[in-house]
Amino acid sequence: MTPGSGLQAGLKNRHLSMIAIGGVIGAGLFVGSSSGIATAGPGILLSYALVGTLVVLVMRMLGEMSAANPASGSFSAHADRALGRWAGFSIGWLYWFFWVVVLAVEATAGAKILEGWIPAVPQWGWALIVMLVLTATNLVSVGSYGEFEFWFAGIKVVAIGAFIVVGALAVFGVLPGVDAEKASFGNLTSHGGFLPHGPGAILTGVLLVVFSFMGSEIATLAAGESEDPQRAVTKSTNSIIWRIGVFYLGSILIVVALLPWNDPSIKKDGSYVAALDSLGIAHAGQIMNFIVLTSVLSCLNSGLYTASRMAFSLGERGDAPKAFARVNSRGVPLAAILASVVFGFVAVFFNYLSPDKIFLFLVNSSGAVALFVWLVICFSQLRMRKILQREAPEKLVVKMWLYPYLTWATATLIVGVLVYMLFDTEHDGRETVLLSLMVAAVVLVIAVVKERIRAARPAPAAEAPADKVSVG
Repeated sequence: MTPGSGLQAGLKNRHLSMIAIGGVIGAGLFVGSSSGIATAGPGILLSYALVGTLVVLVMRMLGEMSAANPASGSFSAHADRALGRWAGFSIGWLYWFFWVVVLAVEATAGAKILEGWIPAVPQWGWALIVMLVLTATNLVSVGSYGEFEFWFAGIKVVAIGAFIVVGALAVFGVLPGVDAEKASFGNLTSHGGFLPHGPGAILTGVLLVVFSFMGSEIATLAAGESEDPQRAVTKSTNSIIWRIGVFYLGSILIVVALLPWNDPSIKKDGSYVAALDSLGIAHAGQIMNFIVLTSVLSCLNSGLYTASRMAFSLGERGDAPKAFARVNSRGVPLAAILASVVFGFVAVFFNYLSPDKIFLFLVNSSGAVALFVWLVICFSQLRMRKILQREAPEKLVVKMWLYPYLTWATATLIVGVLVYMLFDTEHDGRETVLLSLMVAAVVLVIAVVKERIRAARPAPAAEAPADKVSVG
């Protein structure tokens, strides 16, 4: 349980394990990989490897700080202590904004699939039902969230595992009863080479896949409501390498080995559906729709949990309404959950009312938040390591590799991706960065003004600020 908070340790070890595994498997992997393959060819594997390496390094830094100080606000709470109140406030609210927009995106995606199955219920009706069901789940207890996520993530893991095994057997020509004519590792080089569009396509591929990795940090937020936060953080941090290696690189390798990268079916049907169809598996499209729906529900479930816990942490630190920091008898932050879901409902409404204007603005203005969060984690770790070494070196149970050189290299790479996005007009990269920077600037101005107002007030003599808790 997070020290000093009303949250309860309702998450079991199996919940945390599956949340950590499922956190890196977003719906974006199934839905968005086809455009990446079309853009970079088999070289998309290098794009995934580059972003995967970036995520592993960022998670190592976050693991170092979270293992030393488990907190419901995770990187926002660490930024608060390491960089200042302005940093914790800004990145916390930006992250909250990102996830409530994701709620609307995923609810709409799930509703489209469900409407295809049961057209009697309109798409907006399905979106409403999905949001209400998962809101109710989160309101019951953190244990019910963990249980739902355990099964949602379990289905994703089993599905990708089965896909990799079946696909690998087909590539090696030993899958019984299947004649996969196009399947061969030769597909990696025989259709214009490994990089058919040149090395520059690797970076373009990075822009297309980077956002599908968002969610790997959820385990560090959820760890605050587990029985042994330090152990949970350490375990999830140490296992992220194989998780990304297997689920992302492994499954994408199978896709580009089963089919030539320029096969029209990849763009038309989606990469995983096209791969399954090439093996002659009946109802491949519906099977994949079920898996994507599970991923969407998982993302919705985790998104609502994550947004509400960030709002709770902001409330605890005085950076959001105090009501957000109150919990009911079951340890659930009721106001924080309801505030998050209300904004999500409003965003869903805008998706139907003005999809090409208001909703598109919301999506684009939150699009680069993932990179902002990772950058703040880098700078927080640089500062927090010095504080920990000075005040509580025994808490450094997880350490960033090659500190501080690898931290600086990671930060430089993130800035490089942001700069490259500014020159990307084909995939809306420039618009996404500029709008996200605009929203970040507004939040930052509010943070600075709020900090100056707070500093101008005389502090009570007997009361220490809550955010300046010693790491010791």
